[in-house]
Amino acid sequence: QVQLVESGGGLVQPGDSLRLSCAASGRTFSRYTSGWFRQGPGKEREFVAAINWSGSTTYYADSVKGRFTISRDDAKNSVYLQMNRLKPEDTAVYYCAARNFGVVATTVSAYKYWGQGTQVTVSS
Repeated sequence: QVQLVESGGGLVQPGDSLRLSCAASGRTFSRYTSGWFRQGPGKEREFVAAINWSGSTTYYADSVKGRFTISRDDAKNSVYLQMNRLKPEDTAVYYCAARNFGVVATTVSAYKYWGQGTQVTVSS
């Protein structure tokens, strides 16, 4: 069992940056492939970024490619999402997710463990 807790959300202006953190507890987090998803008001939860268990592979949604960077620090049992050049359409609750080993995945159903989410609001 893995417990995930996100932090780092907030209210920012367009063009600003934020760094989200996801702290994991429980089993050895280095064995887990991790992802970030988001859910905007009235929208389905959607894939944002993922990183495999070894950190050798990352994958991004087209809407964030070139602006967001996912990374992990297994010594700290943490995964991060650096978000630059934020846009109003990035406003959403952001969720951290994890799955045992495996390749990076982009679907909600592929991930077994989820955090409670952190709100990101981009507005002028």
